[in-house]
Amino acid sequence: MLFAHDTDCGLTAAAALVNTAGRDGELLPDVAALARFFTTYGWTGRHEQSEAELRSVRELRPRLRRVWHAGEDEIVAIVNGLLRESHALPQLIRHDDQPYHLHAVPRDAPLATRMAVEAAMALADLVRSSELSRLRVCDHPDCDNVLVDLSKNRSRRFCDAGCGNRAAVSAYRARKAATRT
Repeated sequence: MLFAHDTDCGLTAAAALVNTAGRDGELLPDVAALARFFTTYGWTGRHEQSEAELRSVRELRPRLRRVWHAGEDEIVAIVNGLLRESHALPQLIRHDDQPYHLHAVPRDAPLATRMAVEAAMALADLVRSSELSRLRVCDHPDCDNVLVDLSKNRSRRFCDAGCGNRAAVSAYRARKAATRT
């Protein structure tokens, strides 16, 4: 493990949230989709399951997407802004059979606020450890999804949307075509 568990989870959830507004359309089209996202990425605490909550979460995505295209100074400004606006106060918390980890806003804070702060705290860990190069955009030419390379050897190139498989199939077909000519 390269980072603390909550950092890994925060980075993974932030990338997944950014990717819900992708080229293929809206992947958080309704409150039910947000509820599935909430469960899939292990969110706990307050979840209103309302249209207002869904709008707030969607409004966070462009700000987080900028992180994957920004330099260190702009990332720091985004992180500090998210933490400041949320009145973040980091504290060690243990709940739901999880070991101690950091929460910077109460569990009853709005979901979009908790998502913003969790992402900001995880990104702060990347900045502090000089690991911003782990934030990447998928290498597949037809994809603009973002990813976090948490591999030990920093070799991850493709997102979780099947782009790695598509690239492998394309390379295989190109090799086959080259041997036939």
